[in-house]
Amino acid sequence: MPIFVDPYLPRKSPRRIYTLKDGTRVPSVTQIISRFKDSDAIVHWAWQCGVDGKNYRAERDRAADAGTMAHRAVDAWLHGEEFEFTGNPEVCEKASVAFAAFLEFARQTNLRVTHSELSLVSEKRRFGGTIDAIVMDEKRAVADWKSSQKLYPEYLVQVAAYGMLWNENFPEDPVAGGYHLVRFDETHGDFTHRWWGELERAEIAFRYLRALYELESELKGRIN
Repeated sequence: MPIFVDPYLPRKSPRRIYTLKDGTRVPSVTQIISRFKDSDAIVHWAWQCGVDGKNYRAERDRAADAGTMAHRAVDAWLHGEEFEFTGNPEVCEKASVAFAAFLEFARQTNLRVTHSELSLVSEKRRFGGTIDAIVMDEKRAVADWKSSQKLYPEYLVQVAAYGMLWNENFPEDPVAGGYHLVRFDETHGDFTHRWWGELERAEIAFRYLRALYELESELKGRIN
């Protein structure tokens, strides 16, 4: 049975600056997590690009472009719109493979997508984020799409933070259906779907990261 898509899905905003009601700018979920992310794998990847005679900036941008294009294709599909893969042939091929994997996932599931690329802000914990999808299958759940070689622990922290954003903004309709992670393989077109009923420890981890992000900013102010 094909996935049901609410025809009145809110469209994503091109603005990815998150502010509180008083206008104060706050960091995003990805900014907070990335600030304390282990960089060893990234450094090794850049080194390997050098060994292979590749420009790591070009390789990085090519991968990022493919992921961005795939996400745009998914967003267009969710809203019943056509999407044309144009540009660098290699990027288009990877993006189309990832998109095909998403369509296969949608075909195999019976989830109702009620929100896509939903941007929210937490007044309580002072951060913002854009959720890939909020879905319904009897209960409300968070879904996130990834284009990566594997799933990483920080992905759990990220979707847990998205759950925090949803629950604060919609306390009458909390996340009770768990958390979905779908990974698109840009090379082979495979996809991996994982689901967790609760991510309490990941939520605690994000709260610590948010506090540390604030403390680091204060410490920088003392040495500037």
